[in-house]
Amino acid sequence: MRLTPGGVHSNVRLAGARDFIQRAQGAWLYSVDGQDYVDYLLGQGPNFLGHAPGHVIDAVFRACKDGVIFGGQHELEVRAGELVLEALGWADLVRFSMTGTEAVQAALRLARAVTGRTKVVRFEGHYHGWLDNVLISERDGRWGPASRGQLASHLEDSIILPWNDAERLADVLERAGEQVAAVIMEPIMINAGVIEPRAGYLEEVRRLCDEHGIVLIFDEVIAGFRLGLGGATERYGVTPDLATYGKAIAGGFPVAALAGRADLMARFGTGEVNHSGTFNASVMAMAAVVASVGTLIDEPPYDRVAEHGTALMAGLREIGLARNLPLRVSGLPAAFHVSFGDVEVTDYRSLQQLDLARYERFVPVLVEHGLWVAGRGVWYVSAAHGPKELDAALTRFEKALTQWVSA
Repeated sequence: MRLTPGGVHSNVRLAGARDFIQRAQGAWLYSVDGQDYVDYLLGQGPNFLGHAPGHVIDAVFRACKDGVIFGGQHELEVRAGELVLEALGWADLVRFSMTGTEAVQAALRLARAVTGRTKVVRFEGHYHGWLDNVLISERDGRWGPASRGQLASHLEDSIILPWNDAERLADVLERAGEQVAAVIMEPIMINAGVIEPRAGYLEEVRRLCDEHGIVLIFDEVIAGFRLGLGGATERYGVTPDLATYGKAIAGGFPVAALAGRADLMARFGTGEVNHSGTFNASVMAMAAVVASVGTLIDEPPYDRVAEHGTALMAGLREIGLARNLPLRVSGLPAAFHVSFGDVEVTDYRSLQQLDLARYERFVPVLVEHGLWVAGRGVWYVSAAHGPKELDAALTRFEKALTQWVSA
């Protein structure tokens, strides 16, 4: 705190574990005090291949020896683009940036430019970055700015709806569709609750966007490359017009991407729509993408991630049942949500019916016992998690829960 506000460089970390990490390898973190942690936070998601994957680190090191930023094009960005588009399977063109927040802004700007409209439909509990025109929070049943200093006027073009409710969306678009440039959503609501779309919901959203001439944007910054090579788009079989990616795309390095239809993305290439960034497609970033996405294509880890995640979820449930606690473990093997409660969760509002505060109070005890997890309940599984980590996680979770309920 002597050097930086709150002692952290991202407010997301204010509520997290405060131990100083000395090094990380695979699925483990090691603190300066000698404590080890089985890591299911994965740096808020990016370390899908595990910490410090050797082939990615080596590729970046080799590439950077000849320079990092050229202010011009280089071969690695071509190869990275080819691999990303090959993996996704649906998109025509891709643009790289540094963060998911930036990629979302590019998508929204492009949608407005293409349609000539201003409004954006988005959904309760979905996260699209920390900038003024997308960061929202709920207070007393109303959605608005999440931070002091954030202007409410910057959200005036947002229409915020409950997710997973196709009838509500259809009603709004019937009345205001000619003003809406884009519908943006997490196709699976991972950031809050790891909630899957209802059967047929994404298909109906796609149909409604087509009917009203609206650009459909999937925010796959979390889901992309984590749920499979094609992410949520592949899993649910619904294709957006534009989609944003990040986190799992580059083995832990800071890279994001916007991919989409050629007729839309081409607007960047003409200069008609501005998308800029000094560090976009840097040598370091593109070497990381080539090494990471290349591995996901050539040696897909998705089966073993699913095996580990499925066993971990089942084990956590058994521990809760053995203590007659309403421990709820729900989601997908690669990313799931842990909380207390027993209600059907289909959107942000029903998620709030769980005892989220109780789980958040439990998290420091988990960290104390060597499990590095997020207070909001999301657990990420990486390609580096295996039998050793499964045994350690369940053993430590059981000890932490025993101590907590007896305290």
